[in-house]
Amino acid sequence: MRPTRRAVLLAAALLAAAAPAARAAGTDPYETLRLRWLDLALGTGYDPTAEPYASRLAQTGELARAVQATMAPTPTSLWPGYPYDPPTGITQSYSRLWTMTQAYLQQGTGSTGDPALLADVLRGLDHLSATVYNPSTTRYGNWWEWQIGSPRLLMDIVAALRDHLGDEQTAAACAAVDHFIPDSMLTDYSGTSTGANRVDLCRSVALRGILGRADAKIALARDALSPVFPYVTQGDGLYADGSFVQHTWVAYSGTYGQVMLDGLGRLFTLLAGSDWEVTDPNRQIVLDSVEHAYAPLIHDGLVMDCVNGRAISRGYLKSDDLHVMRSDHFHGQGIIAAIALLAGGASDAERERWQSYVKGWIERDTVTPILTAPQFGVADLARLHAVADAPVPAAPEPLGHRLFPAMDRAVHRGTGFTASIAMCSDRITYYECGNGENPRGWHTGAGMLSWWPAGRSDQYTDWFWPTVDWYRLPGTTVSTLRLPDKAGGEWGAPKPDVRWVGGTTDGTYAAVGQDLRGLGSTLRARKSWFCAADAVICLGAGITCTDGVPVETIVDNRNLGEGGTQEFVRGHGWAHLEDHGGWLVPGGGLHTLREDRTGAWSDINTTSTTERATRRWQTLWLDHGTDPQEAAYVYVLMPGASRRAVAARAADRHWLSVLANDDARQAVQVPSLGLTAANFWQSGTAGPLTVSAAASVLLRRHGRTATLCVSEPPRTGEPFEIIWDRPVRGVVRADDTVEVLSTGRRLILRIAPGVSCATHRCEVSLH
Repeated sequence: MRPTRRAVLLAAALLAAAAPAARAAGTDPYETLRLRWLDLALGTGYDPTAEPYASRLAQTGELARAVQATMAPTPTSLWPGYPYDPPTGITQSYSRLWTMTQAYLQQGTGSTGDPALLADVLRGLDHLSATVYNPSTTRYGNWWEWQIGSPRLLMDIVAALRDHLGDEQTAAACAAVDHFIPDSMLTDYSGTSTGANRVDLCRSVALRGILGRADAKIALARDALSPVFPYVTQGDGLYADGSFVQHTWVAYSGTYGQVMLDGLGRLFTLLAGSDWEVTDPNRQIVLDSVEHAYAPLIHDGLVMDCVNGRAISRGYLKSDDLHVMRSDHFHGQGIIAAIALLAGGASDAERERWQSYVKGWIERDTVTPILTAPQFGVADLARLHAVADAPVPAAPEPLGHRLFPAMDRAVHRGTGFTASIAMCSDRITYYECGNGENPRGWHTGAGMLSWWPAGRSDQYTDWFWPTVDWYRLPGTTVSTLRLPDKAGGEWGAPKPDVRWVGGTTDGTYAAVGQDLRGLGSTLRARKSWFCAADAVICLGAGITCTDGVPVETIVDNRNLGEGGTQEFVRGHGWAHLEDHGGWLVPGGGLHTLREDRTGAWSDINTTSTTERATRRWQTLWLDHGTDPQEAAYVYVLMPGASRRAVAARAADRHWLSVLANDDARQAVQVPSLGLTAANFWQSGTAGPLTVSAAASVLLRRHGRTATLCVSEPPRTGEPFEIIWDRPVRGVVRADDTVEVLSTGRRLILRIAPGVSCATHRCEVSLH
């Protein structure tokens, strides 16, 4: 099927149009932007004979020659094994042509300027245009392949080879993009044209405008970015609390968020200083997101899997790429490269801070070193090396707590460790599966507690997901009822009918809670995590189920690597694992298991390799029995702690007081930290605190002052009162949402919470 004559003539007419002002000035703005795009895509300012560039360029050449040798056009494919149906074969074909294009244009590939290679690229482009990717085709299968995957690659190829293409070939490519990405896709901000997807669509349309010399198309792409910038309050996009959601219900900062950040960085840089520069003042929200939304989720080069959605299942994909593990480090490094790219459009102060963060991540990522990461081409490597060589200090890993209420996630950085908590609600799905990916992620939102001791960031990188027991994810409380693959439905469909998920924080410590409902089961539980200086205090209560199977709380499940021999020791009310840390289990009843588990990425992702691996696991769990009624637990996680420190803490009867642990309230005190924290599932009293409605409360004393932090996780927006039964001299400062009703013998506050689960603060002086 060939493009219609009308479509080609129309695109050719657009191709002939140029901006009159630019012509009058004797410049060609379209060519200026095309060349700038090539600098972004192919790299500049590096020595192709130096490492790591020389090896990377040689690998590109080897791959290009390999795929060139097997190209065999037929009416239904360009390469054997990559048919047009499903349409992934179309995108994969363009991907191979893009590899060949890079090998032709870049120095040091061994095929630089090879006329036979160029001829095959052009032959492949013509074949795809004639047989499938043209205005005569009605799209089928996955929309993404037609509207994002294929046009993005096609436009890159045409931009790179414009000098070698006839006007009719360029016009045909532009006509195909016009057909598959009609203007209506960018004038209505809905459906699949939101968030990261919208940015990808704009990227292809902007390049189509540049290559087709169409001012209106470039302007359309620029203006269509604006709906992406403002904070959202529901659905896809960036939230004021730093959350990023895609597919309506999925926490997705690490993959779709990375795509959005990378795409915006490229478009901001591409259009800077041109007639189509992005001047919307809301673009600053994107720049602010680097420190507000992305950096808190990056740890030593990785981005936490709790924001990677179904991408946790990818591992080693079946592709022409190098054997690259798509792990938490892979996704984190993608964000880091996007930040380095976006820095080109930032202020001097922002750029310096970001470079400091990037430099710190580069230095601390010893699992998959960023400066030689195989996922990057020479363009990204050159940008990252420039940051590594910049005269800025490397930022250390920060301390403190960040809550992301809009995506039911929390990140805690304590003394010598980092941890994340993944939850779900009627706003955020249990898990996402789709396209044959992540069919067993059922319990990843059931309170999974991931953590990394200082200097160890490989726990979830080294074949974790294909070998873990999916019913024993760390931190979760689960019914052991067997579930089918894709239980609950695809694309984030399964969500519990609960509202109370969230917490409160003073930026250092936190109270986090989840009203848990089991996926596909009758399980109900109330779970709390109180995040302190060197520990996470974990409480569970109201654990009830009638599935006829055992219910377990997984205290932990540590990946010991291949044949791990780390010593595991148990004491009275405690346990310790060499090189990892320890746990306090004051109530006893801890079960343990060390086992080898074998799996393949293809077990959890149909696009991944069938290669199998075995990893050794240390599992710790509490058995609540079959059909428990109102069961409870208390344990304390001490990441990175020595055996001596764990034993000493277990023997210290004064370090922790559990004030309450039932299905109405959960509360603790840590006197040495001046900390009292509570999650109230309904009105009630716990220790010195009383609330008139469900709330999360954090109280910290600092000498003669104290700070009270409060939130309303159910998000009703209804005002409520909180009482601290302790003499208070007066209020030092309070948020506008906090009304002081009484001081003196006790403190009484009225909170006007709003509906965002924000933290409301009041600082008081004490007698």
